[in-house]
Amino acid sequence: MAMTEDKKAKKTKAQAEGAVAKPSKKQKVADRLASANKISFTLETEVRKLAQEEAKKSGMELGHFMQKLVENFVLENAAPDNELAKRLKAKRAVIERAVNLAQEIDQKGGFDEHLILNVMKTATQDGDFAKLYALACGNVANDDGAPASKLSIVLNQQLGRMIKKAVGARSKRNDAGKIARVQVSGEAISTYTLLEKAS
Repeated sequence: MAMTEDKKAKKTKAQAEGAVAKPSKKQKVADRLASANKISFTLETEVRKLAQEEAKKSGMELGHFMQKLVENFVLENAAPDNELAKRLKAKRAVIERAVNLAQEIDQKGGFDEHLILNVMKTATQDGDFAKLYALACGNVANDDGAPASKLSIVLNQQLGRMIKKAVGARSKRNDAGKIARVQVSGEAISTYTLLEKAS
């Protein structure tokens, strides 16, 4: 029994030092989904520059800004009771709350490498946020042991990127130069990237 505890302690220590967790089945599915949902198209240089300037003013990356433009079209043209429109509105509210919370935590000196997890833990303690998150994920809760919905995987990846950008952080890398990720259970997110402040 003592040896088992010893091994667990070493494993936990290795993870804390930035060991890379092998991609889970959920992560592999998420990566495939993200790849399948990417759309490439060419813009005129001036159009791209203008979009990039507007994205920067809004504190967004160009890809997220363009995604928001497409979603705006859906929201403006969807029927009031359209389920997709309801889900997109919920997703936007979830992202906005997570970004604001990340900035609040950072401004209070609470930034650490587990910021993504800490933001999600704090946010999901609020009942209203939890309801919006469930709606944004297609009303499928990511309970311990339950499979994550495809929507929650994609949303969680986006939340991770937005939280990282909101506080001016970058992905932490291990000694091998690979992005350090951690797997957890019993939380809204199952995998997240460790963060560090850009020096």
